[in-house]
Amino acid sequence: MERVTIAEGLSLSRLVYGMWRVGDDADTSVAHVRAKIDACLDQGITTLDQADIYGDYTAEAILGAALKADPGLRSKVELISKCDIVAPCGKYADASCKHYDTSAAHIRASVESSLRDFGTDHLDLLLIHRPDPLMDHHETGAVLDDLVAQGKLRAVGVSNFRPWDVELLQSAMNTRLATNQIELSLAHVAPFANGDLAFHQKRGDCVMAWSPLGGGSLMTGEGPVQAVLDELAGEFGVDRAAMAVAFLLRHPATILPVLGTNALPRIAAISDAAKVDLDRQQWFRLYQAALGHEVA
Repeated sequence: MERVTIAEGLSLSRLVYGMWRVGDDADTSVAHVRAKIDACLDQGITTLDQADIYGDYTAEAILGAALKADPGLRSKVELISKCDIVAPCGKYADASCKHYDTSAAHIRASVESSLRDFGTDHLDLLLIHRPDPLMDHHETGAVLDDLVAQGKLRAVGVSNFRPWDVELLQSAMNTRLATNQIELSLAHVAPFANGDLAFHQKRGDCVMAWSPLGGGSLMTGEGPVQAVLDELAGEFGVDRAAMAVAFLLRHPATILPVLGTNALPRIAAISDAAKVDLDRQQWFRLYQAALGHEVA
């Protein structure tokens, strides 16, 4: 499995296992979660993507139980988490409304909670989950820098930020923001033309793609995109999912798709995308199908 260096001394697997649904599985036992992790490791997928809010603030502890059961497992994986979304559920059940919190106190408390749940002394990557209209970029930047200096975070980044949001936060930081995790797939191709990918490509950042299968929409139903996916999948001997992910891997911006599923057979097939090498015309056939029209 290809690896991508995102910060000094830190690399991630090119394909990332997203664990936002781990708490939704009927089986959240240590043995079952470990089976999912092992299915990833067997393919060279070592990077696990989490967030404090996943599973109504339970998903980190579910993964953490598997990590604590085998202390040697932590050194085999990279842990990503996110914070700043406060929803009125779980540990924030008394919140009066859903909101964002990028204050230093909240970020510190979120990181400490994640470390306890995972049973580790550091996160490999922390992302600010959503742009906060009330963000004091000096306060947020300072606490992120401090957590890196303390060794509690190896790298920091953002999620769902637009270029101007990245520039604002970066302007108040010494630590380079390592990545931006954005929605990107054949069901959501706007970042290919709206400047989001170009901005990060110019900076030399990798981009993480959440929902690379369009929330499952690319795998079901029939339409122009699915028709081209099926045709090309047949040529390469893979399925729609692998072809949809290969579309993202082909782009020069170094996209890291974040794939989430609870089904062990689907997890075991994540790396099939690496078997596909799309040429330029094949890529544009998919892109134009997603656009719904020929490029000008």
